[in-house]
Amino acid sequence: MQVSDVVIIGAGPAGLACAAALKMRGRASVVLERQATVGPVWRRHYDRLHLHTPKYHSALPGMAMSESYPRYPSRDQVVAYLENYADRHGIAPVFGASVQQIRRTQHWEVRTTDQLYRAANVIVATGFASFPNRADWPGLAGFPGAVIHSSDYRNPSSFRGQKVLVVGLGNSGGEIALDLADAGVTTVLSVRSPVNVIPRDILGIPAQSFAIAEQHLPPRLVDLVNGAISRLIMGDISRLGLARASKGPTTQIVEDKRIPLIDIGTLDRIRRGAIGVRKGVVRIDRSLVHFAAGNPDAFDAIVLATGFQPDLSPLLPDFTDLLDAAGVPKSSGATGGRGGLWFCGYDIVPTGHLRQIGRDALAIARVIAAA
Repeated sequence: MQVSDVVIIGAGPAGLACAAALKMRGRASVVLERQATVGPVWRRHYDRLHLHTPKYHSALPGMAMSESYPRYPSRDQVVAYLENYADRHGIAPVFGASVQQIRRTQHWEVRTTDQLYRAANVIVATGFASFPNRADWPGLAGFPGAVIHSSDYRNPSSFRGQKVLVVGLGNSGGEIALDLADAGVTTVLSVRSPVNVIPRDILGIPAQSFAIAEQHLPPRLVDLVNGAISRLIMGDISRLGLARASKGPTTQIVEDKRIPLIDIGTLDRIRRGAIGVRKGVVRIDRSLVHFAAGNPDAFDAIVLATGFQPDLSPLLPDFTDLLDAAGVPKSSGATGGRGGLWFCGYDIVPTGHLRQIGRDALAIARVIAAA
């Protein structure tokens, strides 16, 4: 059995930020990571990916991103940043440590496949993107082509000469469709629900900067103020076969925890006919996909950009009241846990995920250090 003041589960941005924030306050921690590297999820993202938030709003506590990075760093630059961040703060995770369960006796007990850790505090920082949500429809098992989740997509090379259906118009779906279309792959987006689409930059200023400046205003007022500008920039998306969500983007984030599509060119390719748009999938008959409206169409491959859904209830069988119906923590940060149990990295906010991770990590460290 290993004894520690704080055990942190996960060596992604949230886990590293918590470890660094604690170290700044003179508190040691053990970071457990089931993979063999820091930032393992970032290493698995598709090649084209860049941050949708600028580097100066995306750095973790205690270390800015390199001045040599562009405004929106690439996937590889984020990975390099996380590696350098761990080195700078002397964070040496225990790799290959797959946590099975967290229980509470007189102390917190964290059990991995081959070790038991006892601690006064446990921070769960496993994130969202390790838990793909794979959609299913009647007939999908009989589809003859490749069916992959967006977390397994890397680049268009294996899809050249094919017709590909991308299911879902979140940020992964929008950018993967863009990646495929720009490589000359015949690409169609299946969009089941109404969507919000916002530009990444407004008059040369990152949209995140506006969100930060407006964070204390009521969400519906923010949407009212920004809506006219956004529609002027984005145009009428209904003409592209997309239905606009009834709630504005900020309200949707706050109330439904759904991030709008941050457009970096997908709408332009739809307007130019490089990306087709269809309604939601209803069923599949071999290579033929049937949609909620219109004629069926044949495809060679399907990419499921259907998001992620972490269910932490198996990890925390005695504390499911802290989780929502899907097993996601109801809140993160210094007020999200109970009696030495904390969550970091699970808040969906308009002001940026990495920024919020940093703020939550600092708040958790402050409370732990003051105890």
